[in-house]
Amino acid sequence: MVQLSTGAWFDPADPRDPDSMCVHGNPNALSNDSGTSSLAHGSTGQHVLVQIERFTGELPPVRAHEPPRLA
Repeated sequence: MVQLSTGAWFDPADPRDPDSMCVHGNPNALSNDSGTSSLAHGSTGQHVLVQIERFTGELPPVRAHEPPRLA
């Protein structure tokens, strides 16, 4: 069993890669955005099957709290 707190800002390691790891730990990166039914449309995010493995690489920088670069 894994408990993940919600509320992290999405911060993908590579924004161009849809399968990129979220370096800030947003659990929404693991869950599917689909409702329970067309009538209720409740959240199904609390029921997610995940595989866990230790991250052994160099930790990427967290950029979630940096302001965006303006052109």
